[in-house]
Amino acid sequence: MNDAEIETSSVRVRAVNEAAMRTDRQYVLYWMIATRRTRWNFAFDRAVEWAKQLGKPLIVFEPLRVGYLWASDRLHRFVIEGMLDNRELLADTAVAYYPYVEPVPDADKELLAALAERACVVVTDEFPAFFLPRMVTAAARRMNVRVEMVDSNGLWPLHATEQVFTSAYQFRRFLQKNLPEHLAAFPKANSLARTELPGASIPRSVTSKWPAAKLERLLSDGGLSELPIDHRVGPASFRGGPVAAGRTLKRFLDRKLARYGEDRNDPEADVASGLSPYLHFGHISTHEIFHKLTELEGWGPKKLAPKATGKREGWWGMSPAAESFLDELITWRELGYNMCAHRDDYDKYESLPDWARVTLEKHARDKRTHHYTLLQLERAETYDELWNAAQRQLVREGRMHNYLRMLWGKKILEWTPSPREALAVMIELNNKYALDGRDPNSYSGIFWCLGRYDRPWGPERKVFGKIRYMSSDNTARKLPVEGYLAKYAE
Repeated sequence: MNDAEIETSSVRVRAVNEAAMRTDRQYVLYWMIATRRTRWNFAFDRAVEWAKQLGKPLIVFEPLRVGYLWASDRLHRFVIEGMLDNRELLADTAVAYYPYVEPVPDADKELLAALAERACVVVTDEFPAFFLPRMVTAAARRMNVRVEMVDSNGLWPLHATEQVFTSAYQFRRFLQKNLPEHLAAFPKANSLARTELPGASIPRSVTSKWPAAKLERLLSDGGLSELPIDHRVGPASFRGGPVAAGRTLKRFLDRKLARYGEDRNDPEADVASGLSPYLHFGHISTHEIFHKLTELEGWGPKKLAPKATGKREGWWGMSPAAESFLDELITWRELGYNMCAHRDDYDKYESLPDWARVTLEKHARDKRTHHYTLLQLERAETYDELWNAAQRQLVREGRMHNYLRMLWGKKILEWTPSPREALAVMIELNNKYALDGRDPNSYSGIFWCLGRYDRPWGPERKVFGKIRYMSSDNTARKLPVEGYLAKYAE
């Protein structure tokens, strides 16, 4: 069996170890860790293709650890709601779905190995941030069977170039030249349609030691209370999972898209897509979003502009609102994935551009007019009511209006003793409370506040130096914020 017989684009598939395929074993194993969906998913497609080619059953193993940094009721519940969707979507198929929620740290230490020792091949997700790359590399090294990692992160394959882009304009122009060849290679809306696979079951020796998660019990009131995670960060007010993601997309396209281009920076307009948490946890695919948008727009590849200009509008040949949305979904989101895929220090201060570090360090000892501790910031105890409102939204809902998130980061730089401490505070608060935290796109937003993907700005200021400056007063003059302030008041 060779890769040429498998349909998934080879640029999206990487072998993580040097072990061989074991065709004499019992099943194909899909280790679902980031792309947590069964539709529009290159990794799931790859696993189905192998099962079909080998004539073997397919097992989907979706685990959730408790020992990761910032583990909380909020993050756990969102993932478990997705597990429930995945279980139901696979219930009437030949695929065996095995959700596992770790009760204590390291309880699943030998679980993956126990499943892999009976697998012909292990397919997993590529996600270029947080602890996942290290986890996959370490696990694959211990397995005596081929482990493949599949990139289903965005329209542009992570490894189709090794170049690290330093601005949105540079990346946008590159995409306009090179992305069209990948627009014909989409994952399948349903790779199990018209596909017959042998029936699968989880080995009893596995489930007797590591019982499948009781998802309904975990989602009941108090169901997460026995897990060793942070119970102070409560669940979000909106549901996780592929089903909720699909509804969110439909609501955005039907009700909000038309106003997106003009009103997306307005915190009171409520035209944001709301898709970021679902994209982060893999509950929805960029490919599906793009497909549904092009259907709405009546778009085809022939409408692409013949010349790459790097401009934000005009290249796709869609409405201004659609092009504005695509610039966020594709250019800005995948710019962050590019950085994380090719630089191990993506979350370190040293990854900032040289000019930004020079100006930040020049002004690192400038006198701050206000100083706030991490705890004061976390509790929204500053003099700035707009900033406090944004922080309260983050803590209460697990999300923050996109424009205000930029202001939020700029003010943290202004109020902390040094740029390095400002970065640490932004990462801590964002990753602890934001459902889309710990994500390449999230790191892009944080580091943009310190100069990544930006340029020097004048006049040079105290604390900021040549870093772009933002203030709550200027924001309130440009945008209506009275309703937002009232909504997120004490």
